[in-house]
Amino acid sequence: MRHRVRGRKLNRTNSHRKALMRNLAIALITHKKIKTTDAKAKELRGFIDRLITYAKIGDTHNRRLILQKLPGNIGKEMANILIHDIAPEYTERNGGYTRISKLNNRKNDNAPVSLIELVDIAGSVESIEEETETVEE
Repeated sequence: MRHRVRGRKLNRTNSHRKALMRNLAIALITHKKIKTTDAKAKELRGFIDRLITYAKIGDTHNRRLILQKLPGNIGKEMANILIHDIAPEYTERNGGYTRISKLNNRKNDNAPVSLIELVDIAGSVESIEEETETVEE
């Protein structure tokens, strides 16, 4: 039984899963919205919401907590973007910084695909759906 077992394994090892979350978080911070599978988007939601909460406080300790999750030089850049650009947008919001919108299934393996975006920062979902429809036709 899976009582109180948190998270999804995503058919990956622990190190691969951590690298995947880091890469997805960096892509989401950089582009403000990304297309990925439903399971990955749902896992990313908790990961990125925690980082934004750290960035809202923005002191040295919370900056170091962000750098633990996103290490290296790219992590420093992402921490600066989070603290100076993204976190001020969410000063009045107490959570729920991301929105997951379900899209169609992927053609090759029929996997359910979702769009995950930062609320109040990214453009509308309709524009992304229109872009995907024009590409498929």
